[in-house]
Amino acid sequence: MKFYRFIHMGETFDTVIRGGTVIDGTGAPGRRTDVGVRGDCIAAVGDLAAASATQVVDVDGLVVCPGFIDAHSHSDAFLLIEPDAPSKVSQGVTTEVVGQCGASAAPLFGQGRMPSDWAAQVYTKFRIQNSEFRIQKDGTPSTLHPPPSTAPCATWSTMAEYRQLFEQVRPAVNAVLLIGHNTLRAGVMGYEPRAATADEVRAMQRHLAQALDEGGSGLSTGLIYQPGCHSSPEEVLALAQTTVSHGGFYATHMRSEGDKLLEALDEVLQLGRVSGIRLQISHLKTSHAQNWGKLDVLIERIETVQRQGMHVHADRYPYVAGGTDLDVVLPDWAADGGRAAILARLADPAACARIVAELDDSRPRDAWAGVMIGGTLHPDLHALRGQTIAAIADARGSTPGASILWILQRDQLRTGAFFFGLSEANLRRIYAQPWVMVGSDASIRALQGPLAADHPHPRAYGTFPRFLRMVQDEGLMPLPEAIRRLTSLPAEAFGLRGRGRIAPGAFADLAVFDPVTIRDCATFAVPHAFSSGVRQVWVNGCCCYNHGRFTGDRGGRVLQCRQL
Repeated sequence: MKFYRFIHMGETFDTVIRGGTVIDGTGAPGRRTDVGVRGDCIAAVGDLAAASATQVVDVDGLVVCPGFIDAHSHSDAFLLIEPDAPSKVSQGVTTEVVGQCGASAAPLFGQGRMPSDWAAQVYTKFRIQNSEFRIQKDGTPSTLHPPPSTAPCATWSTMAEYRQLFEQVRPAVNAVLLIGHNTLRAGVMGYEPRAATADEVRAMQRHLAQALDEGGSGLSTGLIYQPGCHSSPEEVLALAQTTVSHGGFYATHMRSEGDKLLEALDEVLQLGRVSGIRLQISHLKTSHAQNWGKLDVLIERIETVQRQGMHVHADRYPYVAGGTDLDVVLPDWAADGGRAAILARLADPAACARIVAELDDSRPRDAWAGVMIGGTLHPDLHALRGQTIAAIADARGSTPGASILWILQRDQLRTGAFFFGLSEANLRRIYAQPWVMVGSDASIRALQGPLAADHPHPRAYGTFPRFLRMVQDEGLMPLPEAIRRLTSLPAEAFGLRGRGRIAPGAFADLAVFDPVTIRDCATFAVPHAFSSGVRQVWVNGCCCYNHGRFTGDRGGRVLQCRQL
């Protein structure tokens, strides 16, 4: 990278990015030109040879484009742990849409808790930094008093408090904050496996409205997870109506992505018809081979309502394995009631015998070769990372169900897993749809420190370079269209004003990459590996990433999406 000072007659900029191929995010062809940045905005695009600048960046032979918007991320708490956002910034990501799949970092109240991996990291970090805090080790709010007003806010319960801490830490990337339905439901009524009463729904609406007023941008659901799987469509509709009245949007992990995929889609589209809310279908997929043929019908149903004026978009990661907690395979009755109730069942021999029998009956033994262990907490289980359930069962001389139960008991439900059951052909057909953007479905990770200890899905490090490599190597679409999917499409879908385009007056969220060398390097066996090819990244005019170095010049902000 060449930095040099010069003085010429003409306009003055803080930074001029010179000589690259600018792909502006609109889908238009790239053109060789310069970009001038002043403060946090793009001030000029064109021939700036006669301009003066504090800093000139020579990017001859490289692509200059808007920073990538990760349309589906889980970095809520981790942005406060590793604010350089290493695994995302190194891919060219400048904005993350967090609080997905029904789980958000805020608001936290009642029996609501953060996911265990978030809670463990927050507890460890803020226990060291402050003697007083308001999140306990299991992720539930405590009744301790906040730290003195002169000390940094250590943790949070409301969205306003989370946002205050975000602004104090100032991560490298922008964040769009969604409010999780499961978080709201657990706060109001715990993890009871039942329908909410009218009063409980109204209480959820009040907490949701407050969080939206305090910086939230929409509602997310994870309708296959506890406790949201027990909600009625009417409960979700009521929350969507509150969201749309505040100008927000709705992102959903639908009730099914497999055998009842089309029924789950119909529920989402009906909610959109009644509420008028903007819809985002999370990580659009057709799980398990028997459901791969449903994609044509799914696409037609979405495009039909789009033609009728409904705002529907989707995101997808460029892998054919999903990733979530291993305990998602438990029978519904065994997963009811939240973590404490599940652990109690795992300590009950009769319940364990029933769980093992149902797991073993749920699929053929060889089908468990499609489930791979990811992150583990217990040291004795680390050797299982990257191994399939089938292989583990064979090594133990046991059944898959008994092996799963042994892992969950030993790891106290803190085991991650990768689920292989998606179609390569369908992945490419999904990306062929002009309304599909890219989301990692991953939180940030790092090569050192607390976020280097687990075994994440490789999408945490590789999603965006992998997509761009697929685009160029396979001809999925022209590169300018691929850049549109990563930039202006999510910006427009979510209502992010001034983002996702290179144009005078837009915010200076920018990425520079080499189209020849950009590629993902992380694998399921070795997931902690930075991608290659991204050279520089600016967020709100701050250069946070420069040739493999995280500069510490962080400019991230909370962005609030509103109906355009």
